[in-house]
Amino acid sequence: MGTTVRQFSTVYNSNIPAQLVRAGLFLLVLLLPLCLLAQPKADTSDKIKIIIANTGVIEHYTTDSGSYNKFVKDVVVYQGTDTLICDSLYQYIEKKKLEAFGDVRIAQQGGTGGTCSYLRYASDKRLAYMTGDVLLTDGKNRLWAKELNYNLDTKTGTYNNNGTLQSDSTIVTSIYGVYNVKSHDARFTGNVLILDPQYKIQSKDVGYNTETRVQTFYDYSVVTADSGKSILTAYGGTYDSRNVVARFTGHSSIWTDGQYIEADTLHYDKHSGYGFAQGNVISLDTTKHSTIFCGRIDYFRRQRVLWAVDKPVLELVNGRDTFYMRSDTLYSAPMVRAPGKQFRMPADTLDRPVVLPVKDSVGKIGKRTANDTTGRKTRTRPKLVATTITDSVTTDMPPAIPDTMWVVPKTKFSIASLLRDTARNKPIADTKGKNRRKAPAIDTTEADSTAPMFFTGYHHVRIFSDSMQALCDSSSYTRSDSIVRMFGNPVAWARNSQITGDSILMQVDTSGIRSMYIPAAGFMTSRSGPEMANLFDQIQGETITAFFNNNAIEKMLVHPNAETMYFSKDDGGAYMGLSQASGQVMRIFFGDQSISTIKFDRDVHQKMTPMLQANLPEARLSRFKWRYDERPKTKEELFR
Repeated sequence: MGTTVRQFSTVYNSNIPAQLVRAGLFLLVLLLPLCLLAQPKADTSDKIKIIIANTGVIEHYTTDSGSYNKFVKDVVVYQGTDTLICDSLYQYIEKKKLEAFGDVRIAQQGGTGGTCSYLRYASDKRLAYMTGDVLLTDGKNRLWAKELNYNLDTKTGTYNNNGTLQSDSTIVTSIYGVYNVKSHDARFTGNVLILDPQYKIQSKDVGYNTETRVQTFYDYSVVTADSGKSILTAYGGTYDSRNVVARFTGHSSIWTDGQYIEADTLHYDKHSGYGFAQGNVISLDTTKHSTIFCGRIDYFRRQRVLWAVDKPVLELVNGRDTFYMRSDTLYSAPMVRAPGKQFRMPADTLDRPVVLPVKDSVGKIGKRTANDTTGRKTRTRPKLVATTITDSVTTDMPPAIPDTMWVVPKTKFSIASLLRDTARNKPIADTKGKNRRKAPAIDTTEADSTAPMFFTGYHHVRIFSDSMQALCDSSSYTRSDSIVRMFGNPVAWARNSQITGDSILMQVDTSGIRSMYIPAAGFMTSRSGPEMANLFDQIQGETITAFFNNNAIEKMLVHPNAETMYFSKDDGGAYMGLSQASGQVMRIFFGDQSISTIKFDRDVHQKMTPMLQANLPEARLSRFKWRYDERPKTKEELFR
């Protein structure tokens, strides 16, 4: 049966002086809560001192399940340095629990506080359950929830039914969440949405530190920034929104302004402009229609420099044809402006005769006249000018874009130098903390954004496209002039033809190969007849220029020291014999992928040997070497 203490002034005899009554009541009000708390087995460390301001009603009840006190009107509860304020309070003595109602407020040292309309509190464990417009704050960051479990010792709040955290201009909402006021660490799961003026994050599971503003991803997450121009996806890793540094693990991707990259590991520092991707890397440039597949890429945004290693494959889409290049290392950078005469692929002028320079008796250069007895009668034509390309595996390649001043630079960046240039300007100390020095300043020089890019593959280069396949030690491609340059024992195949030389330059368009230029030691061969016959049509000369139609050689210019060896056929396709010819200039016209017409100029020598008399196994020019077995057969070979 409960005992009620109500309006204490009515409990005492009216003959007692009023001053004593008031003094007694005041003393009783102070001592009664202490008496109620002084239970036999109570832990003194958990004592709660209750002070009732603006005295209202205090009721005490005893039941079979235990006793409790009810406090009404402006209740204040202290436990150590923590304060609880509410409109009314139930104190369950044996259970060491409190229930608070009304305008409930919690205040802790350090500025931490909370409000709600209902609170259930375990005083021995210092655990509080709050519901009804819950707010938890440290004075700077604020957490709202429908209901919240709060640990007053660790200052950790947990919600399971939607919550919102606001930190400066950043707002986080989720279904489930845990927020530690002490460490400023939060963990959000279930439809997580982080909104900030600079970015937006959608995630299944993400951690967030309100001080460092670093997000930690534990599940699939999407970061959208730069007004939608930049999209980052990750399954794990961190994103430092203050410094714009991303470190992603798990298969992640970054899309920014037409550039897309995905990998098992991604790192990008927007401040320095340096980033790298590692493991199953795919890098796509939608504006250039190029894609790189590799094991690792290092990228320097300011310099627009890219290095790819671990089986890199470059894919370039050019109209109906797609170009693939595989090498040990792939390097890409912008071309530079340079004065001087620029290289141009030779023009298609084979239908006009050629005049070569000749020396007179005193060694002066002059043009041979139409009736010059030193060679065959020809018509006058300007000299064909070409630039010699040296065999090199560096980027010192003279050819540049026609009608422009862009050239491939002579020097190239190294990864070590670029990493050094992009190092952050932070102090570095030795192990003893002395001799502090500064790291190199960040290179703020921006590359010319209008400069066209080039791609260079180093060592063991293999090229594949529907129109052409090739091997060489190094190769460079410039999309602006669509020229592929091959160096180091190059060999190229186009349909049935095999081409070799000291170096090979090939210009392609949307339909495939347009022209080919071999500046030195040129040689071309193709199989004649069935494979078992082992017969080859061959052409060689110092310089070869070939023009293509539908990816098949249509005509060719060879000079000087032009030679050919081919098998003539009659109109019915039967072999007539082995034809051999040489001259200073040779123009060849093809039909149905075989030689149809040859025109010679100067020092012409011809020979025809019937098939039965020809030494077929020895029918080879000096530069002959059949390398068909080395030819890439499919693009899949490049990815192995």
